Amino acid sequence: MALQALLGKKIEQSQRFLEDGTRIPVTRIQVSGNVVVSVKTKDKNGYDAVQIGFGTKKKPDKALLGIVKKANLKTAPYTLKEVKYADADGSAAPSISEAIKALEVFKPGDIVDVIGISKGKGFAGVVKRHHFKGGPRTHGQSDRERAPGSIGQTTTPGRVYKGKKMAGRMGADRVTLQNLQLIDVSDDTLLIKGLVPGGRNNLLTIKKVREAKKFIPLYKEPEETKEPQEEVKKEEKKEDGK
Repeated sequence: MALQALLGKKIEQSQRFLEDGTRIPVTRIQVSGNVVVSVKTKDKNGYDAVQIGFGTKKKPDKALLGIVKKANLKTAPYTLKEVKYADADGSAAPSISEAIKALEVFKPGDIVDVIGISKGKGFAGVVKRHHFKGGPRTHGQSDRERAPGSIGQTTTPGRVYKGKKMAGRMGADRVTLQNLQLIDVSDDTLLIKGLVPGGRNNLLTIKKVREAKKFIPLYKEPEETKEPQEEVKKEEKKEDGK
């Protein structure tokens, strides 16, 4: 499929081991529930894109109900997002109300960008918010240890410049983490190396960037064969029969 992005929900952060024994931090993201709501074409809309719906909204408004009715969906999606669609490989565009599986878009070893809203920290000072060093502890500066210091000049310009780093609300911003590696992919779950923005159940956008040149797969325990157990049971039955 020519889609390059999906919507997902952050489930948990954990750790895994690679085949070479390296321990890595991972984030598990649920991507089941991505449904095609509408398809934009260059002839009709001027560009090629697919509108994806994700999740379930309990109390949708009338505008969303109209979209749901037009797309013949059973439930109203929690959020809608347009994703660019490139038909360079000649694949057909997905049809409306079609469910999109993760394996149709991603595969282990892909490099992705993850976009989400970071955790809100509330009102914070400049030391915590911008990593200021603070003032000196000596020479009578006992009350300047975590202060920002001077924020401007005198008569010229006679004001504080826009964008000055000061105390204020911290977090709850749109954050993009680039060049993260997909370690494992299933129909409804992605396992990404590293951490992603936000807390649990946070809504995320995962965009495929490229394929990794070097990829070490995830270590998986070998499945136990049932043949030896079956042979032991047969021998026990023979002994009982004797």
